[in-house]
Amino acid sequence: MIKEEINAKIAAVEKEIHDTPYDKSSQFHHGVLKAKLSRLRDALEEREARGSGGGAGYAIKHSGDASVVLVGLPSVGKSTLLNKVTNAESKVGNYDFTTLGVIPGMMEYKGIQIQILDLPGIIEGASGGKGFGKKVLSVIRASDLVVLMADYKRMGWIDKIASEMENAGVRLNKKPPRMHVTRSDRGNIRIIDAFGGLPVETMEEVAREMGLENASIQLLERIETIDRFIDGLSKSRTYIPLVEVVTKIDQQPKAKLPRVEGRVYMSAVEGTGIEEFKETVWKKLSLVRVYLKRERTGEADRAEPLIMRQGQNLRDVLRKISNQMSEDITRAFVWGKGARFPGQEVSFSYGVFDEMEVWFGR
Repeated sequence: MIKEEINAKIAAVEKEIHDTPYDKSSQFHHGVLKAKLSRLRDALEEREARGSGGGAGYAIKHSGDASVVLVGLPSVGKSTLLNKVTNAESKVGNYDFTTLGVIPGMMEYKGIQIQILDLPGIIEGASGGKGFGKKVLSVIRASDLVVLMADYKRMGWIDKIASEMENAGVRLNKKPPRMHVTRSDRGNIRIIDAFGGLPVETMEEVAREMGLENASIQLLERIETIDRFIDGLSKSRTYIPLVEVVTKIDQQPKAKLPRVEGRVYMSAVEGTGIEEFKETVWKKLSLVRVYLKRERTGEADRAEPLIMRQGQNLRDVLRKISNQMSEDITRAFVWGKGARFPGQEVSFSYGVFDEMEVWFGR
């Protein structure tokens, strides 16, 4: 199908979903429609990724240990924030769409190099291509964290922008569904669900609509919505942590600011919120610093840490150092707050923690 045909089918399915009242009797039909919509959007994204649909993204060279994108309404202070936390010089103006391209800068924090990308202002309808939407979304998908920004007077737009991300298949502050799909040559669709979250017949039909003919689908957690089940079958979902930034709070000096986890309030005029922003980004990225020791009884090299992610282990550290080295090493000793005692000998499956010191030996 060409791009226009896919878009027309997407519009037709969206209209049918909108026009069909949702109740218990229509739950099955809604699930099938949502699966069809997801499959069409996946097809559109694949076509645009091949460069034939006019949806190419910005050419961004990623560098540093992680990349963060600033996304928000026009004129909310993205350029100002970038200039305060990095070495970039992004043009600042008080009119919409000041930033017409992507401006990169590098933020150093706790020994970690974090690339910050100032994207063009995003507007409602971006998931459909309005206001640089498709190009902006392509950069977001390739990032490690997204910062949604709005000024105090337009705080409600954060939810609208998040909705645009959701429509485009970007899942903010969510984990992928724990599902295991095994395709086969025969056997039809088999659902293995020990949790009983959704009707089996609905999941079977949704799986068929998503393009599966013969497969075993094992649910490893309770899945209670058809949207989350579809997410588990879709190839185009992107899961990214989120930080919210509300700017220009100096314009509402007496307003009570609601406390929201992962939200930073900021004033460029008063210079508040910058350090909190850095710390919040650091925590959301889930990065850890690992310091290597050349000698077991010597000092660790704390000038240049290895940057790992929470959930990785010492075997991952070895692979990052050298695949060849990992074949020669047989022992590991760790120091730091995550060790039971200094110099604890551990297995290579031992999880990394921040400021871990490690010595590998034979």
